[in-house]
Amino acid sequence: MSVIQDVAPHEPAVRREALHFAVRNAKLMAGFGIVAALLLLGLLGPLLVSGNPNDYGPQPMSPPSGEHWLGTTTFGQDVFLQFVHGLRATFVVGVIGGGIAAVIGMAIGFVAGYRGGIIDEVLNMLTNVVLVIPTLAVLLIINAYLGIRSVAVQGLFIGLTQWPWAARAIRAQTFSLRTREFVDLARMSGAGTWRIIVREIAPNMSSYLFMTFILLFGGSVLIGSSLDFIGLGPTEGVSLGLMLQNAHQWSALQLGMWWWFVPPGAAITAIVGALYVANVGLDEVFNPKLRET
Repeated sequence: MSVIQDVAPHEPAVRREALHFAVRNAKLMAGFGIVAALLLLGLLGPLLVSGNPNDYGPQPMSPPSGEHWLGTTTFGQDVFLQFVHGLRATFVVGVIGGGIAAVIGMAIGFVAGYRGGIIDEVLNMLTNVVLVIPTLAVLLIINAYLGIRSVAVQGLFIGLTQWPWAARAIRAQTFSLRTREFVDLARMSGAGTWRIIVREIAPNMSSYLFMTFILLFGGSVLIGSSLDFIGLGPTEGVSLGLMLQNAHQWSALQLGMWWWFVPPGAAITAIVGALYVANVGLDEVFNPKLRET
């Protein structure tokens, strides 16, 4: 993700210009289109097929058919029903984990970059400490000792451990903006630290912050799916990672039950890949040097 320093992205003319290039960027439209389609399926899918995704059925190991669109598991569970519920859970983990990481990263990055001095040194030290902690190992330990694990709790812990790189990136951008004339004018007018950050600095980094959230969202999806696959996902409900874990545990590959593991694996790949492609498209939209005329 390249360095982006917008002059005034809040102005209507600049917004119209960005929108003009956004709707013409194939990467951006394709990436967001795939994510939007999967999100819509996750929201509306449970309304199309009712029932509990973990209920056993009378037709185990059935291939896709008109009755079971994605077949059934070894225990007769409807794979399509699990898939749409798993999509919803995966997006929830991404939103919660990415959102919390973005908020913490922005708060620490903005304050450290704007204030500098001892405050910057303390916050930078905290960021470096969290950055070198083996995140996956910490999440493994925490999840292993939790009696009841939920999608929300999983997203919370992911967000609390994923923010350091975002904080460092935002801190670097804030350093470059705090000496601009509009920041000096706001400072001379008597505006406080948070007012300057919220009203002056943050709007001029809006595109960069949005792209940062997209990367955090994708990272949360990957981490959550990894935890699910190794058996440390939610103890209740279903997710795409849990579907892969169950398929692996009950030898779906050896039994030729491709419909059990291909849909969740393809969906995770599509979500993360589409977010990356969309992020590249956003970089081309917001960075004039990369725009395609």
